[in-house]
Amino acid sequence: MADPSPAFAELGEISVAHRMNDMIQPILLAIYPMLKDSFSLSFAQIGLITLVYQLAASLLQPFIGFYTDRNPKPYSLPVGMGFTLAGLLLLSVAPSFGWLLVAAVLVGTGWVVFHPGSSRVVRLAPGGRPRPARGPLR
Repeated sequence: MADPSPAFAELGEISVAHRMNDMIQPILLAIYPMLKDSFSLSFAQIGLITLVYQLAASLLQPFIGFYTDRNPKPYSLPVGMGFTLAGLLLLSVAPSFGWLLVAAVLVGTGWVVFHPGSSRVVRLAPGGRPRPARGPLR
């Protein structure tokens, strides 16, 4: 019987990456007061930032999930984190409200691209039993 340790190590790594990805997403919400003050935004503009983030995260998810289920992409995890990183970097230097919206779309897209890849890794869990393996991922 094969040693399950490497598979469990991989599962631990993907769980940590998944947790990091999910902890990064609320940063956008947490800095709304700073964005409001720095850019003199109205509450409607703050709401628009939330809207474009949620639209990117929600509307793209079924399409990206459908595509990656049929065409597994081993690099979707780093690509997703790359989108998130690009969004956060842009958020830190955004010169205008329009760029804040672009940053929100990038962060939302990063979240969407990351998740199908993490689910795929769990499906390849030890012993072909993804259900018990999903516990640490959540």
